[in-house]
Amino acid sequence: MSLQIENHPCFNDASRHKFGRIHLPVAPKCNIQCNYCNRKFDCMNENRPGVTSRILSPLQALHYLEQALVLSPNIAVVGIAGPGDPFANPDETMQTLRLVRAKYPEMLLCLATNGLELLPYIDELAELKVSHVTITINAIDPVIGAEVYAWVRYKKKIYRDVEAARVLIDNQLESLKKLKEAGITAKVNSIIIPGINDQHVITVASKVAELGADILNCLPYYSTTETVFENIEEPSLEMVAEIQNATSEYLPQMKHCARCRADAVGIIGELNNEEMMKKLAEAAALPKNPSDTRPYVAVSSMEGVLINQHLGEADRFLIYGFNHSNGDCILVDSRTAPPYGGGQERWKSLADTLHDCRALLVNGAGDSPTKVMKANGIEVMVLEGVIEEAVHGIFSGQDLKHLMKSSQIHACGSSCSGTGGGCG
Repeated sequence: MSLQIENHPCFNDASRHKFGRIHLPVAPKCNIQCNYCNRKFDCMNENRPGVTSRILSPLQALHYLEQALVLSPNIAVVGIAGPGDPFANPDETMQTLRLVRAKYPEMLLCLATNGLELLPYIDELAELKVSHVTITINAIDPVIGAEVYAWVRYKKKIYRDVEAARVLIDNQLESLKKLKEAGITAKVNSIIIPGINDQHVITVASKVAELGADILNCLPYYSTTETVFENIEEPSLEMVAEIQNATSEYLPQMKHCARCRADAVGIIGELNNEEMMKKLAEAAALPKNPSDTRPYVAVSSMEGVLINQHLGEADRFLIYGFNHSNGDCILVDSRTAPPYGGGQERWKSLADTLHDCRALLVNGAGDSPTKVMKANGIEVMVLEGVIEEAVHGIFSGQDLKHLMKSSQIHACGSSCSGTGGGCG
C-alpha cells in the first residue's frame, strides 16, 4: 500500500488547492469541556470545530464516503474530528477507520483529538496506516490549563481545575511522544486565547518540538456564544502573526487552517455544498447498517400518541413504517411484548420480535436491554414527544436532540456542556 502523504491538504500547503478532505462525524461524545467550546449550534455558515449537521454510524459513514467520492473524486484524506472527541467514542472511531482502510487502501487517514484517551490506540492506528494525527495542546502548564478547561473525564472519574489540566497535559505529551515512536506524522494545534495562554504558546511550541511534533498550527480562538469565554475578544491578526513568527523558530507553521467543521468536505476554505450535505442527510436516514433491510421503527406508548412509556413497562409495541413519496408515517402493526421476567432472555426475545425494526423509541430504558437491542442491530432511543414527529425525523435523517429527555442531553448529549458525569 502506497500512501501519498504529501497529498494531505492540512499538512502540505502546496496540496490544499488540489486535494480535498472529508470529515466523517461519527464521534458525538466528548471527554473534556473547553471553556471556548459549544457544540449546540449548527449553521451551514459556521466553519468551526464541534459542529455537524448529522451524526453517522460507522457503516453509514462508509456509505456516505462512497457517495462523496462520486461527487468529489479529489478527496485524498478521510478524517475523524468529532463533533466530540474520537477517543471518547473509540468503538465508532476505530470501526470507521477499519472500514475505510479495508475499502480504500490508498486513502490517507487522519484524526484530530484532544489527546486525553489517545494513548491506548496508537499501536492500532499505526497498523491501520493512519498517517496523520492532530492533538490540540493549549497549555503545558496545568495552572494555565486550568483556565482553559472546565473539567476532564478520564477513566470514569471527573477532574477539575489544575488536577484536570495536569491529567490532560500528561496524556497529551505522552501520546505525542508515542505517535512519533510509531512513525505517525503529528500536528499540534494551539488555540491563541488572549489573556489566557497567548504568552504561553511559545512555551508549548518549544516542548512539543522537543517531543518530535512535525508541524504547529497556532490558530486564533473563535468567540462562541454561551461559553465561559464568550466575552473574550478574538486575537488580532497582528497577535496571531507575532506568535506564528515566534513559534516558527521551533516548528514549521500551518497558516491556512480554516477551523473546519466536524462534517467538513471538499477543498479547505470552501463551504460544504448543498448536494454533499444532502448525501450526508440521506446517509443518516439509513439504518445504522445501510445494507440491513429494516423498514420499521418500534415505539413504546401508553395511548398511541406520545412516546411516554418505559421499555420495561411496555406490554406491546407500535410498529411504524414510512411512505417516502409523501412523508407520511404509517402504523403497520402492534406486537405483544415478551412476558415479564427472564432477564436477558426476555430482551433477546424482544429483539426477535422487533427483528425488522431499525430503532426502538421509549421514554426510558435500562442498560441491559439497551445493550441486547444494540447487539441485535436495534437502536434504543430515549425520547419524549409526539410519535409521528420522532418517526418522521428518524426516516428523514433529522436531528432529534430537541426530543431527547433532558436527563439524557445533560448526561452525554453531543453538546457535552454539562458536568461531565455521563460523557466518555
